[in-house]
Amino acid sequence: MTNRPPVLKPVAGSRPRLALGDAFHRVGAGTRAIPLPERIRRLVVAEELNSERLIGWVQLAVVVTFASLYAIAPRPADAGMVMLQPVPIALGLYFVFTLARIALARRDRLPGWFVYLSMLVDTAMLFGLIWSFHLQYSQPPAFYLKVPTFTYIFVFIALRALRFDPRFVLTQGVIAALGWLAMALYAIEASAPGTVTRSFTTYLSGNAILIGAEFDKVFVILTVTAILALALARAQSTLITAIRESSATRDMRRFLSEGVADVITSAEAELSAGQAVERDAAILMLDVRGFTPFATSVSPHKVVEALTLYHALAVPIVERHGGVIDKFLGDGVMATFGAVAPSERAAVDAVAALEEILAAVPHWHAALCERGVDEALQINGAVSAGRIVFATLGNAERLEYTVIGEPANLAAKLEKHNKAEGSLGLIDATTYKAALEQGYRPSRPVRLLDQRAIDGTMGRTDLVAFDA
Repeated sequence: MTNRPPVLKPVAGSRPRLALGDAFHRVGAGTRAIPLPERIRRLVVAEELNSERLIGWVQLAVVVTFASLYAIAPRPADAGMVMLQPVPIALGLYFVFTLARIALARRDRLPGWFVYLSMLVDTAMLFGLIWSFHLQYSQPPAFYLKVPTFTYIFVFIALRALRFDPRFVLTQGVIAALGWLAMALYAIEASAPGTVTRSFTTYLSGNAILIGAEFDKVFVILTVTAILALALARAQSTLITAIRESSATRDMRRFLSEGVADVITSAEAELSAGQAVERDAAILMLDVRGFTPFATSVSPHKVVEALTLYHALAVPIVERHGGVIDKFLGDGVMATFGAVAPSERAAVDAVAALEEILAAVPHWHAALCERGVDEALQINGAVSAGRIVFATLGNAERLEYTVIGEPANLAAKLEKHNKAEGSLGLIDATTYKAALEQGYRPSRPVRLLDQRAIDGTMGRTDLVAFDA
């Protein structure tokens, strides 16, 4: 079973019904004036909901464990005989309350007031049971002040640390401190004169009350609460930063090719301009023939729609063959094979991707027709392989990965040369030979073009063409 954030479905214009403090609406200390974007806030809410569910299950485990121990443990010989047994009743009611809490949390409908009510119920249930002990054992009220069950209050305080919000730990701790203070005051008020003592020995050996001992308990409750709250305040800032960075990484991967994003996120040292590595790679250039007149004859919306369908066709094919989209150039696409990561199949992968893209053009036309675009736009492409430099360019504020080298220049020029040859795709003969050596087997006819003059290049080049 995978652990994934819950799907939040708030009503339009409203926020999820889980209490969310202002600290989670803004970036942590030092930048609290900067509000969190809504999408980041929703991720934080999702983490909060997960935490509340976890708290509910832990509370259920605590009450089941406590009830099991109570059921199997032999009754103390010195326990008084009373008609009403408060422990089973309290545990039963708390069990039902905890189930209701879990159900609300699972349905993403745990309101803030219910969270605070849960803290009151936790404390009231525990201290109520402790208070009842002096009745069960027929002892004065001072008796329950020494019951070791008191330490369970730290479990309830620690539970609130599962939420990355110190407010809830502080609230639980203050409720516990005030509750125990009330328990101590009641014991003093309801006890016989002389019960309060200043003798530690008398306190430990009988039903006496030592004010300092009860002060220590309240002090420890507040101290533990303060330490946990401080730790959570620090963790909260870390959580928000982590969520922001995680969201930013996901967003970055949508704007950058997966291979480039992996290079950036896995770099052991800080990236800087001028870093470069030489590799043998292949470059694929794509372009839509006749796109400029098309763009001037239809609405901008239709232009964007045509480009979106074009990219939806080409990008998955490139990635399926191990390529990486280097950049979108309007109606052009530049993809690399073996540049981001070394590959022994760069040429064959690039040529196979080009062939598959050209074969899939009719599907693009069909999708365009379904959207009212009748122009039979054609995709042209070219591939060239060789030694390239995969480099980081830019400055300290703005960096970009790109490919530099003759193969990139030649692929761009070959793509434009398709118009002169009347072809759909062109590959220089050296790259085509390398693709064949790497296992490429063409599934469509190819045409050999000897000694062609390519604009922008010196000399003549042997080419291989894919025709319509």
